[in-house]
Formats: sequence, C-alpha cells, structure tokens
Amino acid sequence: MAGVGPGPLRAMGRQALLLLALCATGARGLYFHIGETEKRCFIEEIPDETMVIGNYRTQMWDKQKEVFLPSTPGLGMHVEVKDPDGKVVLSRQYGSEGRFTFTSHTPGDHQICLHSNSTRMALFAGGKLYREERFRLTSESTNQRVLWWSIAQTVILILTGIWQMRHLKSFFEAKKLV
Repeated sequence: MAGVGPGPLRAMGRQALLLLALCATGARGLYFHIGETEKRCFIEEIPDETMVIGNYRTQMWDKQKEVFLPSTPGLGMHVEVKDPDGKVVLSRQYGSEGRFTFTSHTPGDHQICLHSNSTRMALFAGGKLYREERFRLTSESTNQRVLWWSIAQTVILILTGIWQMRHLKSFFEAKKLV
C-alpha cells in the first residue's frame, strides 16, 4: 500500500507501517503504508562506514473509523538489508515499535525490505499448513489403498482366467473334443 493522504488510506487494508526516520548521510524521513501480506523494498545509496538508524511503528488501520489503532502485541515487522553485492547486512524480526540500526561497510545502493510479521497471518498460515499436511497424508493413504486394490483385482482376474482355462480344458477333454 503506497501513498499518503486520506484517499489512498480508505482503499488500504489492515495494517500500516510507519517508518519515521532513516538516517544515512543526513536526517531524511519516509512515511508509507504497507499491507499485512505486502513486502516493501526500497533502494538507498549509502556511503561507506555509515550508520543507518530507522525508527518505526506498526499499527492496524480501522477502515470503518478511518483511524490507526494502538499498537497490538505480536504485531511487528521483519527488516532485511542487503548491501550492493547482495550480501545480507541485517535480517531480523522486530516488535511493533522501535528502531533498527546497521552500518554500511560497502558504499553504494543498499536494498532495505520491510514486511509484517502479523500473528494473525502467522496463525492463518499455520492453520493452512496443518490442513495442507492433513490433506497430503489423506491423499497418500488413498493412493496407497487404490494401488493395493488394483493389484488385488489383477491377481483375482489372473487366477479366474487360469481357473476358467483349466475348467474349459477338462470340459473339452471330457467331451472328447480335444
């Protein structure tokens, strides 16, 4: 969810992430919104050996009242920073409000990615994974039963065929047709 102002906020969803300050060479601020399932990345050119400090706050957005709700326990964010070479400088889970820091050791464009670690989404994903696992086990069990039933039917058909051939042979021998 991107944008600032009341128009885009109405269309936005469940959660907003406010990044209040990002200090690299000078004090600059970013303010943006991000949804529960979204990942927001941006690229910042950072000089060598520069300490970057980001202050943030995550809050839920109430669509009906059009206000931000107070921070909830378990609601937070994950921050991942990669240097210009693609090496991970920082990858960590954070709470609903606070700050993150890292020091650049290579000058150039650093990629900073943020996304929600909402417990609601984690519970939803956990339940989904449980259902998927249960469904997979049921499917494998059904597949195994179908395989054994097919083998049993094939054996029964072969035995029935052998019995019929012997029975017909003895019938024709008794009638002296063979």
